[in-house]
Amino acid sequence: MQLHTVVNMFGADLQRRYHEKIHKITLHGGFNCPNRDGTLGRGGCTFCNVSSFADELTQYHSIEEQVAEQAKNISRARRYLAYFQAYTSTYAEVEYLRNLYETALLQANMVGLCVGTRPDCVPVSVLDLLQSYQDQGYEVWLELGLQTAHNKTLKQINRGHDFQCYQATTREARRRGLKVCTHLIVGLPREDHALNMQTLERIVETGVDGVKLHPLHIVEGSIIAKAWKAGRLTALTQEQYVYTAGEMIRHTPPEVVYHRVCASARKPTLLAPEWCENHWLGMNALYQDLLKKGVQGSGIGNAFIPY
Repeated sequence: MQLHTVVNMFGADLQRRYHEKIHKITLHGGFNCPNRDGTLGRGGCTFCNVSSFADELTQYHSIEEQVAEQAKNISRARRYLAYFQAYTSTYAEVEYLRNLYETALLQANMVGLCVGTRPDCVPVSVLDLLQSYQDQGYEVWLELGLQTAHNKTLKQINRGHDFQCYQATTREARRRGLKVCTHLIVGLPREDHALNMQTLERIVETGVDGVKLHPLHIVEGSIIAKAWKAGRLTALTQEQYVYTAGEMIRHTPPEVVYHRVCASARKPTLLAPEWCENHWLGMNALYQDLLKKGVQGSGIGNAFIPY
């Protein structure tokens, strides 16, 4: 499966620009989230359980130790991007962030930095800091968890910010030349194909450099899991995801880079959908859909296919 032949994938994009494979090293900075510590709310987003995608134990190791441990198990790449993923990786005083980010960047063979955060946790001081690394020649990506462009859904899933906040942060970051990667979820409660397509349209209109797309995972410990167990929420089927993700990709400008088009979680943390335990199943089905119906960008200018 050569997914990069039908989608502008991040790995292939990096290889074209750096003329070698670049590997993301996922780092845990020990951050919290304003939606968990009481600043905005408690309990976090209704779909969230960080342990489903991040090893919580890694936060007790230094950045140097985390980089060294992961790098020794990587054989196909010699240069890396430092990726701060868990929780809200800009949610701290700027001097703390500076120390953390620079420690990562100073490790051997780092070409840049990816920072996962919320649109409402990126003050000017953080943008200044990230811009300073870009000015030094590092690759810098600001990864913003949006999930949906619909304020009604954002409120329902307890995000604690609206779409207008996302727009303001994205525009200010891109005005400075920073690259923005937007995280989106297909299958959120009460959202259908049409609403997903509207979300894509709105982020493209706002301006975006990358997209990270994945299906809703119903994971143990999340608020959504209670609704699923009670029969109030139906898990997304692979066919539904492939149809919507395929159409979203076809309506995405070719220059936008997809950092992810599917995702997986492990049982017993993952409750549903079961097909999400192996992300290769979804990726292969999506690849076949794109081969059959058209590659990234091929649907621009065409009416959306009704679902």
